[in-house]
Amino acid sequence: MSALASCPCGRTDAKQRIVGYADCCGRFIEHFNDVAAPDAEHLMRSRYSAFVLARADYLLATWHSSTRPASLDLEVGAKWLGLEVREHQATGVDSAEVEFVARYRVDGKAIRMHERSRFVREDGRWFYVDGDPQ
Repeated sequence: MSALASCPCGRTDAKQRIVGYADCCGRFIEHFNDVAAPDAEHLMRSRYSAFVLARADYLLATWHSSTRPASLDLEVGAKWLGLEVREHQATGVDSAEVEFVARYRVDGKAIRMHERSRFVREDGRWFYVDGDPQ
C-alpha cells in the first residue's frame, strides 16, 4: 500500500483529514516486530485495517494466545466500507475495551458488525482477547 494512501481505519487528524496508511495502521502492520500499538484503540484500528488488507498473519499475531484460533479464514470477496470507534476505555492497568461498528459487504449483502472487544497488554504489546456482539 502506498505511503500516501489513506488508512483503511479512517482515522483523521486535527484538521479532519484522513491519516495516511504509513503514518497510521501501516506502522504497526508492516513493522509488527518493531512497532507495537500504543493502546487498545490503535490495535483495534490496525486489526480492522488488516481485515481490509487480508493480512491474516497480523490478525493472528495480535490475537491473545488464550483465544487465538489455529488459523483464520477471511471472508472471500468482502468489501470493507468503514469503521466507527464508539468508545475506548481502560478497564485496568493492562486491560481495555473498545466498542466499534465495522461495516462491510459480501455478495451484495450489507453486514454491520457491532462489538465491544476486550484487549490485554503483555510485555508491552496489546492483544485482542475476545468480544461481545452489541
